[in-house]
Amino acid sequence: MAAARPDRVRPGHNTWSGALVRWLFIGVSLSFLAALLLAPLATVFAMALARGVEACLASFADPDTAAAIRLTLTTAAVVVPANTLFGLAAAWAIAKFEFRGKSVLITLIDLPLAISPVISGMVFVLLFGLHGWFGLWLRAHNISIIFALPGILLATMFVTFPYVARELIPLMQQLGNDEEEAAITLGAGGWMTFLRVTLPKIRWGLLYGVILCNARAMGEFGAVSVVSGHIRGLTNTMPLDIEILYNEYNFVGAFAVASLLTLLAALTLVVKSLVERTGYRGR
Repeated sequence: MAAARPDRVRPGHNTWSGALVRWLFIGVSLSFLAALLLAPLATVFAMALARGVEACLASFADPDTAAAIRLTLTTAAVVVPANTLFGLAAAWAIAKFEFRGKSVLITLIDLPLAISPVISGMVFVLLFGLHGWFGLWLRAHNISIIFALPGILLATMFVTFPYVARELIPLMQQLGNDEEEAAITLGAGGWMTFLRVTLPKIRWGLLYGVILCNARAMGEFGAVSVVSGHIRGLTNTMPLDIEILYNEYNFVGAFAVASLLTLLAALTLVVKSLVERTGYRGR
């Protein structure tokens, strides 16, 4: 009678070598996080508070810095709702219908993720700048887009519009059309079907996409830098204001604004984590 074969031990499970490998990977991951994330973040707050809390808070009393904060919040307040509407419409069309040019639309949605934000800004300068395609017409009608708020909104909207759509498209495709078709069969209209059937199923994915879009809108630098003109107090957003303050050796002011932007990003991550946890529990 053949001897019974011992149970095979899975690689990396209940062995000293597996434990060593596991802790090695954990140590490497934590080391990278400490060197590339935690240390820079700690430096930002340390530099912001280098001369005390009062000096840090006084930096926000500067009119140009206050204007940069207002412009950043205004940009996010306009761009995020607009991209949310676009993302909903694009995801609905791509996931629920078949039409010519569908693959082209998907490619165009991914385009801002593939090209440099600086190139995105240059495209708007080529279109709406003084020597651009529509520059003379805009000047004749006294309309300012480049080096003004409309240009900042357009550039930020361009680099952030994929986020909501890209969160919703795979989610809607996975959910299918059965419940919507059943609702329409029972007499529900298009809006009623969307509000009562589709929206409750995609609400967490929608909120997640909105959070990512908002984070990118507030932190965008490259495209906005090209179209803004760096006019202090008028067209400088928080990232641009940080660059100017740093180049002027106003390190406390620069890192104070950077710390505020970091806190906004951290708040975004906290909301993102809460959304993910709530969405997971609600499944």
